[in-house]
Formats: sequence, structure tokens, C-alpha cells
Amino acid sequence: MKQIVQLMTFTIFIALAWSCKTSHPPLETVEYVDLDRYTGTWYDVASFPQRFQKGCHCTSATYGKEDGYISVVNMCHKDSVDGKQSTANGKAFVTNEETNAKLKVQFFWPFRGNYWVIGLDDDYRYAVVGEPSRSYLWILSRTPDIPAKLYDEAVEIARSKGFPVEKLERVTHKNCN
Repeated sequence: MKQIVQLMTFTIFIALAWSCKTSHPPLETVEYVDLDRYTGTWYDVASFPQRFQKGCHCTSATYGKEDGYISVVNMCHKDSVDGKQSTANGKAFVTNEETNAKLKVQFFWPFRGNYWVIGLDDDYRYAVVGEPSRSYLWILSRTPDIPAKLYDEAVEIARSKGFPVEKLERVTHKNCN
């Protein structure tokens, strides 16, 4: 009897978990990312609000090629543009070497999160980064202030791939050091 109750409980749990799963069409990435061109500093110009970025201003990420991975240094100023600088160091690992567009980023071992380049300007002026569940989205720019035309292009890429772009929040870099 105990085994039947356990089996029923497990079945109900799986059914509930499956019914809560949001279905999305497969997320397509860009055809290819030249990692030499991608490395360097990018500015977060818009993103979905995330708990780990709460209170951040003047947010940027700097990527560097290392032996076997990409170094990641995320920086922001906490609570104001003059606030204390906060830095998070991590590593990114390419998971699809044909395109270099799918990576896994790790800030705390053993946890890794998806980092998929789903939009990229031909001149690498902006990048759109997301992941298959559409819970995370960043629009990155090589400059702190992205021209409106490029920003609109980036937003349209995210929209066309099923991201709820109305959740995007602009990140200001005005008066950042």
C-alpha cells in the first residue's frame, strides 16, 4: 500500500510539474560568433530585472579569451552611479563550437546558466543574449549609450524570438565613471 501511495504521489508531482511548464518554440541563436571580436567590454543597456542585479547602475561585462574558457567580469555600482563598485567573476564555456553562440556561464561552482547569443549586429555594436525559457534577456552595447535605431533592432530581434520585451528595463549609464 505504501508503494502505491508513493507512486501516486510521484505521478501527481510529475503531472503538476509538466502542466506548469511553459512551452516555447526552440530558441534560435545567431549563425556564428567570432569570439575574438566578441571579447572586450559590453554595456548592459536593457535587461529583464533579476534579483542578482538589484540596485545595480552603470552595469558592464568584460569578456576575455582564456585557455579553454571565456573569463567574465561583471561590474556595477550598487544603489547609485557613485555607489560602491560590485564585481562578479565567472567563466563561460562554449557548448556549441560550430557557432560559438551557445555558452554556459558559471559564477558559483557547480552551477552554470545558459548564455545564448540570439542577436548580433554585423559590426558587433550590439548583442542580444537570452536563454530558452525566455526568463533572462540582456541587450548589450559596445558603448554606454546605444543609438535608438540599434536599440530598436535589438528589441525587435528579442520580440521575434518570443521574449516578452515589455519586461525590459533600460539601464542608465549617464554620469557613470
